[in-house]
Amino acid sequence: MRRDEDLPVPTSPMPTLDLLAPAKQNVEPASEEELKRTAMLVESKLADYKIKAKVVGVYPGPVITRYELDLAPGVKVSRISGLAKDLARALSASAVRVVEVIPGKPYIGLELPNVNRETVYMSQVVASDNFQHKNSALPIVLGYDIAGEAVVADLSKMPHLLVAGTTGSGKSVGVNVMILSLLYKCKPEDCRFIMIDPKMLELSIYEGIPHLLTEVVTDMKDASNALRWCVGEMERRYKLMAAVGVRNLAGFNAKLEEAAAAGYPIHDPLWRPGDSMDEFAPLLEKMPSIVVIVDEFADMMMVVGKKVEELIARLAQKARAAGIHLVLATQRPSVDVITGLIKANIPSRMAFTVSTKTDSRTILDQGGAESLLGMGDMLYLPAGQNHPIRVHGAFASDDDVHNVVNDWKARGKPQYIEGILEEDQGSDGLLPGETPIASDDDLDQLFDEVAAFVAETRRGSVSGVQRKFKIGYNRAARIVEQLEAHGIVSPPGHNGNREVLAPPPVGRD
Repeated sequence: MRRDEDLPVPTSPMPTLDLLAPAKQNVEPASEEELKRTAMLVESKLADYKIKAKVVGVYPGPVITRYELDLAPGVKVSRISGLAKDLARALSASAVRVVEVIPGKPYIGLELPNVNRETVYMSQVVASDNFQHKNSALPIVLGYDIAGEAVVADLSKMPHLLVAGTTGSGKSVGVNVMILSLLYKCKPEDCRFIMIDPKMLELSIYEGIPHLLTEVVTDMKDASNALRWCVGEMERRYKLMAAVGVRNLAGFNAKLEEAAAAGYPIHDPLWRPGDSMDEFAPLLEKMPSIVVIVDEFADMMMVVGKKVEELIARLAQKARAAGIHLVLATQRPSVDVITGLIKANIPSRMAFTVSTKTDSRTILDQGGAESLLGMGDMLYLPAGQNHPIRVHGAFASDDDVHNVVNDWKARGKPQYIEGILEEDQGSDGLLPGETPIASDDDLDQLFDEVAAFVAETRRGSVSGVQRKFKIGYNRAARIVEQLEAHGIVSPPGHNGNREVLAPPPVGRD
């Protein structure tokens, strides 16, 4: 293997299409005659069960073909749904999925697997107009729909995604394809990643790309700290956006750009004298979107449980405007993993093959995922819709991933933020706003140093402590709360400023 230093520096501004394996189409599509024959067979098999229906449309896709049926008056859709397994047996198919409602049409759909299945390569979708001309901050490739059209979603509008699927369903490949599509469209200043990988195999391949905010997290204790950091960063971004007078991340970055172009760059409105060694407030910089990817969410819930659930719920509720997005993947979509609190706040769902109808209902709130064909076959339920879209997931090989990762490694090294994986001080790892634990045993290791610094500078701001001691927002906020509990600084006033109550050090003028 070549070391990162030996990788040639790319000349193109972004990764090129030739890094991905080209599509190999060696499957003959079904002829019109075969499709007609199958349509007649469907009608005759339904007639055997005393159901009168006529095939009015046939839509062949790469993996399945949908037959649209016009049912005779008085025939209930539930009768067809109840016959799904009998129809699969009668038609010699591995699985049949009944689409009870087709939006905009008075028909029902019967989806049968093709005899010869095509592979949808990622290079095909990336080369499509749907991806190349997608006007989106965070476009993610899903695959092809049943009509053979490229399906590209926008993560910034989702704004969070729940992915479920058993072993062999194509879930991990689907997550890799999403990451690669973001790497094809986003520079590190536009999008940064926090990757949590309990299995230590799936996401470790991305170690070293310049988009990472911290190393790929494999320890679940570190994962809890990383999510805590995200909550702190979300709160910080909200304060900044409120001070600047914008409603979301896109508005914030646009306002910074406009102000800089007009010759009046915006200074940090939250800065206070004494926060740092600077005499004047530093200039605000563009804030990137942050995508948090958890590959095996069930493992994390088992190890750290309730704490993580609350952090994820808090992020899912509020982080959209701050530009922080969650992608949670799990093999086990049971109710103890995907709890009601998490489901309620993550409206976009993606189900690969699952083992039971109950699992399908847990992830999609309806059956259907148990009848999928595996190897990337999925049902995608966008936020705000009741009917899932059947998508054949794009395939990216390990070589594709290595090629794109090496391309980005050659462009630059990651600039990790210290403090993301920092061990939380205190027994419960408190977040800002929660009741601090002020016993001497639970005080932060830096408490005495911070107390001396605050007493000397007469400034008790969180950002000042953060800059001086090079620690994360959460930890700095907890130390300041501990100072308040010990009477060293006052509670924050109406403008957020704290007064230093402790006397200045002896010998200070």
